[in-house]
Amino acid sequence: MSDTLDPAIRQFITDRFYQPGFMTNFDTRIVTLEYGLCVIEMPASPLILQDQGFFHGGAIGALGDTAGGTVARTVLSYPGDVLALEYKVNFLRPGVGDKLVARASVLRKGRSAIITRVDIDCVTGGEAKLCAAMQQTVVPVGAG
Repeated sequence: MSDTLDPAIRQFITDRFYQPGFMTNFDTRIVTLEYGLCVIEMPASPLILQDQGFFHGGAIGALGDTAGGTVARTVLSYPGDVLALEYKVNFLRPGVGDKLVARASVLRKGRSAIITRVDIDCVTGGEAKLCAAMQQTVVPVGAG
């Protein structure tokens, strides 16, 4: 097993990520994409803030889910898709800041499921504070 990201898989992931859809509506972008590691940023906007001015828990969960699914794709042996089977998120502090940054890694790659870990930071003026932690199980879909 190689620990480098195959260029075809990188291109597949990037193409899928930037297709018009949920995440692209919020100017979300991939910052780092490596085998077993993915970092995604989402800038603050009124679209993802709740009525008290904090990042909405749904936006934090969606970002974590996307980062976890994206990192899971990096460890597949083929360019392929995954679906979330489940995830749990712990909100550690109110989400305030200029942006959210999700750092996802693969905890375990099994034959039928991939377990990911995602830490989500709220960043203000370059200072990051952990605001949520997620663990997720995804399953590959389609033929490999």
